[in-house]
Parts: sequence; structure tokens; C-alpha cells
Amino acid sequence: MALHSVALLYRRSLRLSLDWAVHRQIWRGQAVYIRSLFDANKDIRDPRQRRVLLQETEKLLESWKHPDPYRAPTAPGGSKYERNLPARQLPYASDSH
Repeated sequence: MALHSVALLYRRSLRLSLDWAVHRQIWRGQAVYIRSLFDANKDIRDPRQRRVLLQETEKLLESWKHPDPYRAPTAPGGSKYERNLPARQLPYASDSH
């Protein structure tokens, strides 16, 4: 359970940093720094200390949440979502007037 939650926090922190980064090159440096922070605490075995670290990380991620996060253009909420959909195929009118 703990490893799963750590992996989820790691992925969330990477996505959050991608929301704030303007260019991919800048984001890559931030991603390496985030990885070093997670690697620095990977040898902690005490469950209480792990829980405290996870809670602190959750609070930090919540405080750094972007007000307008990045969404892929074709994803729901993106600028191109459902743009240029094919026309609906309507049934033909019957000839039995």
C-alpha cells in the first residue's frame, strides 16, 4: 500500500510540475529534482515516519496546485474536445405519407 501511494504521489508531483513549466526542457530539470527528493527518503522504514512524509507531501502538492492546469487539447475540458465531430446519421424519412 505504501509503495503504491508513494508512486501515486510521485506521478502527481510530476504532473503538477508540468502544469507550471512553460517548456519541456525546464520541466525535465524539475522532474530530476523531484526524483532526487523522493530518492532521498526511499530508505525510511518506520511506518509512522512514512505516514508523516506522505501527509506533508500531500499538503505541499495541494498548496502548489495550479489554478488552470494543463489539459491535452483533445481531452475532456481541452480546447479541441469534441471539435469537428462527424455529422450524425439521421434515419431516412419514410415514403408512406
